[in-house]
Amino acid sequence: MASNHVYIAAPPESVWEILAEPSSYAHWVVGSSRTRHVTGQWPAKGSMFHHTQGIGPVGIRDTTVVIDSKRPERLVLEIRMRPLLVGRVELSLDSHGEGTWLTIRESAFGGLAGRFAGPLLEPLLTLRNIESLRRLRRLAER
Repeated sequence: MASNHVYIAAPPESVWEILAEPSSYAHWVVGSSRTRHVTGQWPAKGSMFHHTQGIGPVGIRDTTVVIDSKRPERLVLEIRMRPLLVGRVELSLDSHGEGTWLTIRESAFGGLAGRFAGPLLEPLLTLRNIESLRRLRRLAER
């Protein structure tokens, strides 16, 4: 499991507002290029957004589903980029002074990469999430 954390100079509620906006994921998640459609009341449990992962005209269209949600403390997602990857992402927000410690834990459990690369993916997920958290922090601190 890849695990990263970052301090964000904004309260958890402000960070949560970004997580609660499906279109924001294309701005902070590395590899995400577009949110196409939302089903349900994101980020309520069971809600889903349809996204495109990729660069330029090359992309994989799939979905991300909310497994668990507790405003403004925790969001658990099942991410899908089939046939390559199915994974779980947990975002935990902890109040710290006037800011937030945000932790992201990501693991792959399905798809070609998840099934066959397993632990070999962890360093790549860690690197990707360093940049994703940097982008999220920049959005939240504006």
